Amino acid sequence: MTTTLEVDELADLGPADRAALFERSAGIEDVREDVRGIVERVREEGDVAVREFTEEFDGVSVGNLEITDEAERAVEEVDSEILAAIEAAADNVREFHEAQVPEDWRREFSDGRELGRRFRPIERAGVYVPGGTAAYPSSAIMGIVPAVVAGVSHVVAVTPPAEEVNPATLAAIHIAGADAVYGVGGAQAIGALAYGTESIPRVQKVVGPGSPWVTAAKAEVRGDCEIDFLAGPSEIVVVADDTADPVAVATDLLAQAEHGPTSPAVAVTDDRETAQGIVEAVENRLPEREREETIREALAGKGSRVLLARSMSEAILFAEEYAPEHLSIIADDDDAVLERIDSAGSVFLGSATPVAAGDYASGTNHVLPTNGLPKVTGGLSVDTFLRATTVQRLSADALVDLSGTITTLAEAEGLEAHAESVHVRTQTGGENGGGDQ
Repeated sequence: MTTTLEVDELADLGPADRAALFERSAGIEDVREDVRGIVERVREEGDVAVREFTEEFDGVSVGNLEITDEAERAVEEVDSEILAAIEAAADNVREFHEAQVPEDWRREFSDGRELGRRFRPIERAGVYVPGGTAAYPSSAIMGIVPAVVAGVSHVVAVTPPAEEVNPATLAAIHIAGADAVYGVGGAQAIGALAYGTESIPRVQKVVGPGSPWVTAAKAEVRGDCEIDFLAGPSEIVVVADDTADPVAVATDLLAQAEHGPTSPAVAVTDDRETAQGIVEAVENRLPEREREETIREALAGKGSRVLLARSMSEAILFAEEYAPEHLSIIADDDDAVLERIDSAGSVFLGSATPVAAGDYASGTNHVLPTNGLPKVTGGLSVDTFLRATTVQRLSADALVDLSGTITTLAEAEGLEAHAESVHVRTQTGGENGGGDQ
């Protein structure tokens, strides 16, 4: 059985093939109606609905939804090697995000205007951590640490329940710094965070990756509660030249396809030998993977390709148009390639930088936009949890200098009271005198 992954000429792709590559989706439409009902019931019935849906979807009967104490105890229960890895990853992620914290600023201009910005964290954030019987400690770190670094007053984590929630996930939630943890997952968790229940406090923003049910729920609550973005299946584009090791490229494709059967994995190169080498390396290494069937399905999909470009310029233009979640550049002059690409969630430069480094431990965040969203937004960061407020003060002379501009525009818009608020401050004689009116 083959992957059906083969070398395709980029220039020869027809409209249908290009559509298959570029028209990715979060896959939420099939569950949107069901999710709407779940979210509404949670909004109206609170904990009762959360418990019912938890038993229905997770097969777990829960009493107390809060498991903060269990998360704290998990630090003592988890394997010491795993604990050390969690702590090391959290330290790196924390260090990188601390470098993102902006400073308030105020500047005095020569004409008497004093302008600035100041940054304040939101008060309550909710972080969705995928889990249940599986373990995703890395997602706990990526969601919680930036919120804590930003200074969010109360960080709430939710993770799907199980008879025994994986201790690695719980330990990571505690080490990352969550203030409270609740054993609830799926659409009902998003509804609970967005609207609050008797047990779970309402938050101002919900972040974190999840299933299509979770993503659809984030789409439902958006407007009542802020979210990060609607992310779909994990995706990768590798841009490689003739200096790239085909095996290195292949392992990155296999790693991202491992996420799920709908995860697209694309490599584009201007060198035919490299392209063929990537296909062969994928086929040779695939049988060794534990999630072989999942990877095969992902690579057999129309969204996964090894593309041969006529030049590196054509390869670069493809990558920019694709706007991938993960962009790996393995080329002789990787910085020169990067300089020509603006749209990517996270970029990995050089042969020694696998995407898995950013997924777990280099320090950058792995909660990233997909489906072309890197054209308009970036990944989860400290900024996600901050509000920017502008500050201004005018001297009397500065207001006089601006008064003509302000009043002319206000009167042009039919907002006479706006103009009057300037007139009363700039009068130097007579009822409406003064300024440059």
